[in-house]
Amino acid sequence: MRTSPVAEFDPSFVRMDLPDLRINYDPVDPDQFDRPIVSFYLETNKDNDELPLHSHKKGQLVVASHGSVMCRAPGGLWIVPPQGAVWIPAGVPHSNCVSDYGKVYVVFIDPKASTLPSMCCTFTITSLVRELIHRLAVFPPLYPVDGPTSRLGRVLLDELVQMSTEEMYLPISADSRLQHLATSLLDDPGDRSTVEELAARYAMSERTFARLVAKETGMTFGRWRQRLHILVALKRLSSGSSVQAVSLDLGYETPSAFITMFKKTMGKSPRRFLADRSSFVNHEPPP
Repeated sequence: MRTSPVAEFDPSFVRMDLPDLRINYDPVDPDQFDRPIVSFYLETNKDNDELPLHSHKKGQLVVASHGSVMCRAPGGLWIVPPQGAVWIPAGVPHSNCVSDYGKVYVVFIDPKASTLPSMCCTFTITSLVRELIHRLAVFPPLYPVDGPTSRLGRVLLDELVQMSTEEMYLPISADSRLQHLATSLLDDPGDRSTVEELAARYAMSERTFARLVAKETGMTFGRWRQRLHILVALKRLSSGSSVQAVSLDLGYETPSAFITMFKKTMGKSPRRFLADRSSFVNHEPPP
């Protein structure tokens, strides 16, 4: 299973001021539940504060039912559109931002109970997996260890290790200049400064800047900025923004130019991409 790399935890990452990242729901302490896997259904409000970066003894799978989830952890940002999930291994410092009025399932997994990746990554959720997650969330987290709920959890664990990963990841290194650049472009994704202009901004030659980005992210700057645009677009489109509004915010001259970029990168138009993933949106929440 191919996953995105996560850098060793760098305390400087905690100080990175990434815009529009906040946790909109009351946090759940999974370590108080002595079960291999537990599932919770959560709905978000609007404009709440973000919790500091934190970690759990258990791994965390955040599944987007309605809206989107953006996770930050050492090494980068991960975004989850509807019918997707972000996996955060046990012990990894992280903070999750759920879009306003979002609906998510949060699944906590004991690292001893599963062979899920040891690095953050995003998944495509199958119909069976989302039904199992939904069903498990109906039951109390302290279910009988030998009962039917426990067997349901074991089936879910077996299915989770077979999920395929997605490229919903923006690498952000510990280099202070690239952290500043990421913050700047997330705050103003429509900034169309050239490589030459950005290099001058950070007192580097164009060649040195290009080499730094490639070394620290594994991408050319053009591809890295395009990935950032895809993540920002998915977050805003999942929250209800129109294609036209998003394309203008990202600095595209016309919506068709944005749609062409999106389709070339994701294989589908923005509307088709989200429509194909919308079956989880109308899923009834646990009573």
